[in-house]
Amino acid sequence: MRKLSLAAALAALLLGSPLALAKDDAHKDDKPADKPDAALVQPQSSETDGTVSVEGKRIDYKAVAGTLVLREHGDKADEPTVSMFYAAYFKKGAAAEKRPITFVYNGGPGSATVWLHMGAFGPQRVVTSDDRHTPAAPYGLVNNDYSLLDASDLVFVDAPGAGFSRLIAADEDKSKRDEQMEKRKKAIYGVDGDAHAFAQFITQFLSRYGRWNSPKYLFGESYGTTRSAVLANILENEDSVDLNGVILLSQILSFDTSIDGPEDNPGVDLPYALALPTFAATAFYHHRLPQQPAALEPFLDEVQQFALGEYASALMQGAGLDDARKRAVAEKLHGYTGLPVAYLLKADLRVSGGMFEHELQGDGDLTTGRLDSRFSGPSLDPLSKGSEYDPQSSAISSAYVAAFNDYVRRRLKFGEGRQYRLFADIKEWDFKHRGHDGAVNVMPDLATAMKTNPDLKVFLNGGYYDLATPYFAADYEMRHLPVPAALQKNISHAWYPSGHMVYAHEDSLKKLHDNVARFIGETDNLAR
Repeated sequence: MRKLSLAAALAALLLGSPLALAKDDAHKDDKPADKPDAALVQPQSSETDGTVSVEGKRIDYKAVAGTLVLREHGDKADEPTVSMFYAAYFKKGAAAEKRPITFVYNGGPGSATVWLHMGAFGPQRVVTSDDRHTPAAPYGLVNNDYSLLDASDLVFVDAPGAGFSRLIAADEDKSKRDEQMEKRKKAIYGVDGDAHAFAQFITQFLSRYGRWNSPKYLFGESYGTTRSAVLANILENEDSVDLNGVILLSQILSFDTSIDGPEDNPGVDLPYALALPTFAATAFYHHRLPQQPAALEPFLDEVQQFALGEYASALMQGAGLDDARKRAVAEKLHGYTGLPVAYLLKADLRVSGGMFEHELQGDGDLTTGRLDSRFSGPSLDPLSKGSEYDPQSSAISSAYVAAFNDYVRRRLKFGEGRQYRLFADIKEWDFKHRGHDGAVNVMPDLATAMKTNPDLKVFLNGGYYDLATPYFAADYEMRHLPVPAALQKNISHAWYPSGHMVYAHEDSLKKLHDNVARFIGETDNLAR
């Protein structure tokens, strides 16, 4: 994605979670109150005990739900800036130096980490319907057979301003607090400010809980993968914290690969080619292809070759593409996407994510899901050019929000009297990275982290049915990472028959757990 206002931006984009529009009063407590909140400027915590059974193995753990207070760098080193909320799970009886620790976060930017916490790796998991709308409350909360606690201690972290995390304006004078709050937002709500906040949180957490000598991992989803690339570089080259591994789920490192609104960036045709395999997988799932292949993955291999070969070549010719060739390409696209040849010709062979979501099942007035294209829902406007909402987000968001708000207060004993915000109150996100305007590209950050720590391993995961961050775009980014050929062996990947939130499909959650647990076990250096 290019630089966008957050309104269309990353409430539409990313990434890292189902996105829902906030109620008008959802952030009514964002403005500084008449007096500063004293509770924000001191770390807080609540400890509880629990047990989880992971694939038949019992694990006793201590849970800590709490906050750490970040402080200003430089001349105002004692001035608090952010109270960051976390929920940490520590396996009982394990020595710190013998136990990996993984910092887990969603994306947004500015999303709370309710999704990975309650859907993927926390000790309890909310039950949602596989590819249709989950009925209203009461929702099921069950033992998570695929919690990652069998492989690592876990720290789920809410981004500044989201969840129970809050920016801090602590001046006694209200007008000065207002100025402080605006200063905080400008400093933290951006690619670099956000990553530095997470880096400060992590180093402070390592000190507070004596985890400096533990094997360390980052796990980010969606925009959280963007954050992870920048964060890994900061931790390793500014804070001297070498990581054992970086785990990426539903990756986007270069926003020039995004299929969200590429028509607004003419001349950049790469997103269309990289999204085509996901269009094909989606059409396969919904049986919209003129000839249904016998199996998905061999079919996708064929589509990928066409996407980077004949299709990419046709797009690069632009207006120089002759009519006969254009029709021939449109007919092949019809065979791979199910979209009518006439529509593809009218679109000049270039179909954005929103167009595809609206058109694929448009003859039945159905909109196809964006975060997970296995989902469908009634079209809000059948005459619209593109989709106007995400059926998958609407299908599961209520379950996650309700389950976590109940769980955190009843089981973790934290949050009484506080509002848990799904998203931070971000009017604009600063996409300028290291002083550069234009489309964000953090591939160099991850490459630098890998080159300065040549033992760093990276594990990429993605879903075939993810139209927000297509899996083939993530694969393309990794194959073009500016690292020596010898370091490419440090990168591995796994794809799943699921969407952006791979874990929303239970079979894929099991495979994701097993793959990530194996990755941690192979890279934690504990056998040395």
